[in-house]
Amino acid sequence: MEFAWLLLFVALGGLRGARGLQEVDVFPSRGGDIRDFTVAARWVYVVTGDYLYQLNHSLGLLHSLTQRGEYMASSIRFNRASEGGTSTFSVNTLAPLVERNLLFTCGALNSGYCETLNLTDITQIISGEDFELSPFVPKGISVGFVVDVNGKSYILAAAEGMNETRFGDYPKKSRIRLHNTHDGQVGKLLSAIDGRDSPEIVAHAHGVQFVDGFQIKSTIFIFSNLNYDAPKVRLLWFASKTSKTETLRSLRGATLVCCEGGKARQRLVSSSVIPGDQPVLWAGIFTDHDVTITELAVYDVSPPTEAVTYTDPDFGFKQEPWKGDVPITLRPRRVLLRHRFMTSVLAVKLNNWLIVFIGTGDGQLLKLTVDAKLQAQCLSVIWKAPDDRRVFPKMHLDPVGRKHVFVAVRDKLMRVPVSQCVQHSSLQSCWNARDPYCGWCGALTRCSFEDECPSSLWLSVPDDLSQRRMLSHSFQEDAEGKITLVVFTHLKRGGAPANFSCRFDSSVGVLGGLGYKYPECTCLLPPVIAGLRVSVTLSLGEVDVTEELNLLNCSGITGAPTPLLCSQCLAAGCGWSNGACTWTRSGALNMSICQGLQTGVDSLPEIFNITPSEMSFYGKNNAVLTGRNLGHVIGVRLQGHLDCSAKDGKRRMNITVSNLKFVNEVIHSHTDERVTFSESSDQSLQFESLAADRDPFSSTVTLRVANHTLACPTAIRYLPEPQFTDFISAPAADHLRLTIEKKSDELQMAPEDLRVKGVQGGEDYDCVITKIERSSGTDFITCVIQISSDAEITAVKIMYGSQTKVLTHFDYLKLLLLLLVVPLIVGTGVGVYCWQKRSLTARMNNLIEVLEMDIRNDIRQGFVDMQTEDSDLIENVGAIPFLDYKHFAAKIFFPEGGSLMTACLKDISQDPRKMEKQDDGCGRLAQLLREPLFLTSMVHTLEEQKSFTIQHKCTVASVLTVALHRDLGYLTEVMEQLLRAAMEQPSNGQHKMVLRRTQSIVEKVLTNWMSICLYGFLRESAGQHLYFLVSALTQQIAKGPVDSVTEKALYTLSEDWLLWQAQDFTAVKLQAVFMVGGDGQLSEPLEVEALSCDTVDQVKLKILAVFKAKFGFAYNIPLRDIRLELEQGPGVFVALEEVDRSSEVIGEVTMLNTLRHYKVPAKVTVKVLSTGCHPPLVSQSSVKDDQNFSVKYFHLIDPDVCEDQGMNPERKKLKLKEVHLTKLLSTKVAVHSYVVNLFRGIWGVGPGKAPPAIKHFFDFLDGQAARMKIADPEVLHIWKTNSLPLRFWVNILKNPQFVFDMDKSDHLDGCLSVIAQAFMDSFSLTDTKLGKHAPTNKLLYAKDIPQFKQEVKAYYNCVREQQPITTAEFKDFLLEESRKHDNEFNEPAALRELYKFIHQYFTEIEQKLEHSGAPAELKEQLKQVKNQFDGQKSCSWD
Repeated sequence: MEFAWLLLFVALGGLRGARGLQEVDVFPSRGGDIRDFTVAARWVYVVTGDYLYQLNHSLGLLHSLTQRGEYMASSIRFNRASEGGTSTFSVNTLAPLVERNLLFTCGALNSGYCETLNLTDITQIISGEDFELSPFVPKGISVGFVVDVNGKSYILAAAEGMNETRFGDYPKKSRIRLHNTHDGQVGKLLSAIDGRDSPEIVAHAHGVQFVDGFQIKSTIFIFSNLNYDAPKVRLLWFASKTSKTETLRSLRGATLVCCEGGKARQRLVSSSVIPGDQPVLWAGIFTDHDVTITELAVYDVSPPTEAVTYTDPDFGFKQEPWKGDVPITLRPRRVLLRHRFMTSVLAVKLNNWLIVFIGTGDGQLLKLTVDAKLQAQCLSVIWKAPDDRRVFPKMHLDPVGRKHVFVAVRDKLMRVPVSQCVQHSSLQSCWNARDPYCGWCGALTRCSFEDECPSSLWLSVPDDLSQRRMLSHSFQEDAEGKITLVVFTHLKRGGAPANFSCRFDSSVGVLGGLGYKYPECTCLLPPVIAGLRVSVTLSLGEVDVTEELNLLNCSGITGAPTPLLCSQCLAAGCGWSNGACTWTRSGALNMSICQGLQTGVDSLPEIFNITPSEMSFYGKNNAVLTGRNLGHVIGVRLQGHLDCSAKDGKRRMNITVSNLKFVNEVIHSHTDERVTFSESSDQSLQFESLAADRDPFSSTVTLRVANHTLACPTAIRYLPEPQFTDFISAPAADHLRLTIEKKSDELQMAPEDLRVKGVQGGEDYDCVITKIERSSGTDFITCVIQISSDAEITAVKIMYGSQTKVLTHFDYLKLLLLLLVVPLIVGTGVGVYCWQKRSLTARMNNLIEVLEMDIRNDIRQGFVDMQTEDSDLIENVGAIPFLDYKHFAAKIFFPEGGSLMTACLKDISQDPRKMEKQDDGCGRLAQLLREPLFLTSMVHTLEEQKSFTIQHKCTVASVLTVALHRDLGYLTEVMEQLLRAAMEQPSNGQHKMVLRRTQSIVEKVLTNWMSICLYGFLRESAGQHLYFLVSALTQQIAKGPVDSVTEKALYTLSEDWLLWQAQDFTAVKLQAVFMVGGDGQLSEPLEVEALSCDTVDQVKLKILAVFKAKFGFAYNIPLRDIRLELEQGPGVFVALEEVDRSSEVIGEVTMLNTLRHYKVPAKVTVKVLSTGCHPPLVSQSSVKDDQNFSVKYFHLIDPDVCEDQGMNPERKKLKLKEVHLTKLLSTKVAVHSYVVNLFRGIWGVGPGKAPPAIKHFFDFLDGQAARMKIADPEVLHIWKTNSLPLRFWVNILKNPQFVFDMDKSDHLDGCLSVIAQAFMDSFSLTDTKLGKHAPTNKLLYAKDIPQFKQEVKAYYNCVREQQPITTAEFKDFLLEESRKHDNEFNEPAALRELYKFIHQYFTEIEQKLEHSGAPAELKEQLKQVKNQFDGQKSCSWD
């Protein structure tokens, strides 16, 4: 049995043990122990010595990034290597910036080094820089987090041992700096420069260790340990000012003193801010040189409000003098807990409660409940590490649901539930838990979290946990001497409102209620009260609470006014007044008045220490408590829980755990007989199990501690008696050896369970057991007797438990018979074994031969496919279904669709009366947008707002494009003006990053502008090649098996979509006929190529594809309304269904029917009917409508369930994914000509010149590079690549549904992504060396990329050398594009949407115009627009 003995927690509450711990998610990391972890947005980031991990909130691994590789000092680059590497990037700081989707990681690599990663995918490394933002020693301690200074985001880095400059050789003192988070700030990314200065706070001496930091509103808090001279804990405040310099100069300091009534603790271990408003409360764990002695204290750390000049004695701004003012001293408002070896703390607010989670050095996670008065109530252990490892100093609350705590222990990260409400099976148990997270849900009739109990009554513990019962009562006496009983319920009511009522039943009948109003009820008592039993039932909605009350006569409680008498009086519901017990309660309503009766001082007892520190919950200890105000303590209450688990040692039971010294005796459930111990200590308890009169059965073992018993969950199994059959004696040199035979059983007897004696000449001789050997049917027990080797043993006595078994000597005749029979049996067995071995060998050889043949066939078939594959896929695709311009543009402008896209289009189907009309407000706004100064100022203002997201930027860019679509010339001028400003601003010092992403309004405008200008080129040239490629891919995929459930296929370009588990298949030619007319006439048959593994729905799709190819238009009946019937004889047809009664079922998963299942022969006729005109033979809705379709059904990929190996042997053949990788290559060969045609259609220059928009914009980029004096040709190449291929063509390649009226499957999307990757690799300037571990999508086009790169360079050169297009020519081109598509967009709708943003940031736009020196007329126009919109109800919006 195992006891969970806990260290006693002393306060007003006690200690609760942990039971039923479950649902703990674990992430085991690699590459060393966890160095740091943080939580941001929807992800968790964990860094170890060798890896950085990105997890979801359930600790599922999303991405990992190795921290090992090679540091290239010449180029300041860190090249990661999957294996090996001489350098390790030791990260000390993780700083997420959610607003900009960035994660900053800083630490040691050669010297200080930082990387900027994509927050949503850490494998996307944005930049790497040499910066000492955190210590460049691998195990340096630092604090780094993002702060807001005057609306700008910086990383505050407080780290020990940092150089004064990047290359300085100064003493390494601890410093505090503010670092940039993007290139737009002065000094660029990660710089600490402010103007011409580099402000910093420097520690005046060595030995400073920063522990924690955070920002609340405009105040930044930093906590540190000073380990020199007199050790102390320091708090630094900084106020968010207008600049880095002013912010750091605002330094104020304080010294934290811990704690009262004991030895001072001068070292901070861990800290956590307590959520809430003013004052700012903070919790910290303090210790001294003895790290096992720790205290948890709460402080008010609100910054001082008085404005005084302050110089800190320990920290200074750069080179300020050392000696300064004396910091203020902060003392704890409350010491919550004294406990051994606390290592981490996390404070969480829950309604009026403070919940503190505490990690310990021996791997426990404690939960401390604290009330609004900072009184500690209940401490519980909610999780325990199995190996007693130290809990990491940081813990984080899971922001998703706020029901889990992330806890790190060594190399593992745990997600631990904050509570286990479900383990409480009754309202009383749920209430007794004293857990604010848990309450009783009336609708669910179980203990639950509040959010799990929607639209129902939820009853939880009251805010005052001093109440020990759910119901309490008191008496009141009126002027006429009548006594009323008042019952209070201490259940806090939450959730949905509920009716409240009461009922009073007594031994004299039902008592009349005087009224009830939550939370109390009142009734009138009869004249005789003493001894009256009253049953009170309170009803709260569907929940009833019943309490039995034995009433006492208050007047009969008399005696000297002692604390004991006072307590008895108040416990009976009476009042205490003037030193006597009375009926009318007046004065204090709790026990507080009883505490100062003799001393006259109302002081609570306080406990400093308890000896021993370990004790049994059930007693059996003499405990000594030391403290103050203990003179009038009348009782001590402890709370706890005790668990045990049994370890079955068979007949002789052995319990090896800790703290067994408290056990009095062991009890078996099947008998009243008590068990005494043969041995007992603190670590081991041994006893012999009691005999039983029956078998087999199980007996529960119970431990008795003091006056309590505890049953163990693991019972002892009683099995049948052992059967000893014979013995043989054999002489040795100086002793006799006995071998005893026993039938094999489940007892697993050990030598210590048995005693053996040999009988010789009427005397017993001890036989010492040396070994026990076990075989399939017989056990052999060998023992040795120290007796003459020629002695004759006539019998053997075997003793076990309380039993003795006697075996007589073996008969020599039996021995002779045995000697004759045994060789015969052995010989027969050997013969059978040899025969079976040869048979098994033959079968194995046959299986291996079949396996080799299958693999050879697969490889040969792959080779044949590659050599014979042709590109003659497209026979007749019919007319290319181009989308018209406005629907193409709408999908580019608004890729997510929605009501805004619909509103901005003018469509024939729309009701003209509901169309947006141009009014004065819209007209004035349209006129205002034609002012370049206003438009550029508005764009800059919006992008400067922190609440203005990327989604907002895309929306503004698109509605702006719609609003100015009639004047593309003006839109182009403004776009170029904004692009110049963006490219020339200081934040774009890394020129190669310009236009790479869509993170500004002008970048999205550029995307829209390219789409407008290249639509004609798309329809006339590249669009046809794209459609042919999509059609060829679709047909190639359909040539082989396609899994109907997962959409994976044998023929594909993407390894992720490769159906390598494909079964053998054959081609089946069908004759499809259609019902024509209403008299049952059939059409001429169409020959359709299908596969034997096709499902019924897949056959339908192939029939419809052949129909469209032949007739040039689609069959106009939806797939779900089409059914197929198979001709089984002249005029006899049988319905083909996806699933029917004949479908194969494996476990709970059903296989979709295929042509092979229906045994469809070649050339058979299949009739195509519509369910609307011809009702089906068997009604069936589509199985794909089932929400659990992918779980309940399978097609070609077998479900992960056990199946009889004799069934469907063709599905049991070994399949190797690598064998089928050749299918990727054969698919590539089949569609390669279409890919090449498409690529060359895109970068080919038509009859001598590129489209006007491309030529104009490339010339613009050339001019901008000259203007910025950029001579690097790579920069221009990258600008053009980011502007055209990356911004426009990749979007078109991956989304053909933007161009054509078609649907795109996920599988087709995967194939197009491979082609798009090859397309972009063709524009890359770097040559990547690919190895055997490179991804297949890179390897597939590896040999083609060099040729494509040459063509791309020629394309760029050709465009540059092409004769420039004049301004007039390009304006005519834009004017013509505007005219062609005039009146296709609803401009008023776009203007109204744009005004929403103008209205939201109206003040900021006004200020921007003011700073830009805008004329008064322009500002007046803006106000007129606002007045017009605000005054028109028809222009209102939600």
